Amino acid sequence: MSNIPNISEAEWEVMKIIWEQHPCTSSKIIELLENSTNWQPKTVKSLISRLLKKSVINFNAEGRSYYYYPLVSEKDCIKEESKSFIKRVYNGVVKNMVLNFIEDDKLTKEDIAELERILKDRK
Repeated sequence: MSNIPNISEAEWEVMKIIWEQHPCTSSKIIELLENSTNWQPKTVKSLISRLLKKSVINFNAEGRSYYYYPLVSEKDCIKEESKSFIKRVYNGVVKNMVLNFIEDDKLTKEDIAELERILKDRK
C-alpha cells in the first residue's frame, strides 16, 4: 500500500497492539497500554478514532462491542515510515543513513558478516 497516511508516535503504540492482538476491543487496548503509558481511556479512544479516520483500521460491531482490526500491515507502515525518515533526515540518501549508523554503532563481527551477506545478495 503506497498511500499510507502519517501515523503519530502515540498512534503507533495503539497500532502495535492492534497488529498483535486483532481483533480487539478498545477495553483490551486500554488495558494493554495501562502499564506502558499514563493515558486515560478517553485518550486511547481518541487515538482509535484518529486511526479510523485515517483508514488504517476498521471494526466489526458485535452487540455493543467494537472489534478493531488493521487495514494496513505493520510491514507496509514500517516501510513507509522508513522512507519518510530517510527523506526527512538524510535527504533521501540511504547510503548516508547506513554510514551514519555503521560509524556510530558498535557492530559485532556477526553484525558485520550479516551486513556483508545482505550487500552481496543485493548485487
